[in-house]
Amino acid sequence: MNKYESVIIINPSLEEEGLKSLIQRFTDLINTDGKVESVEEMGKKKLAYEVKKNKEGYYILFNFEAKPELIAELERNYRITDEVIKFIVVRKED
Repeated sequence: MNKYESVIIINPSLEEEGLKSLIQRFTDLINTDGKVESVEEMGKKKLAYEVKKNKEGYYILFNFEAKPELIAELERNYRITDEVIKFIVVRKED
């Protein structure tokens, strides 16, 4: 398994409980075929440029281990989730 880091930016208008359930959903998805090492909620920050009519977003950082096949499924879920404004998944070097 490889180590990955994923940052997602979530719509700032999402309620606190909606945010928690979204984080739990992605954590459960990663844990199906990998292992979440940490989830860091970085808070609401101003975006460098407007994305989907939002000037700020709620940043969340996932550090995890997973098989490469899981990344495609994770990114597909990010794309179909309306609350996710932007995302990136990066493989960490050993």
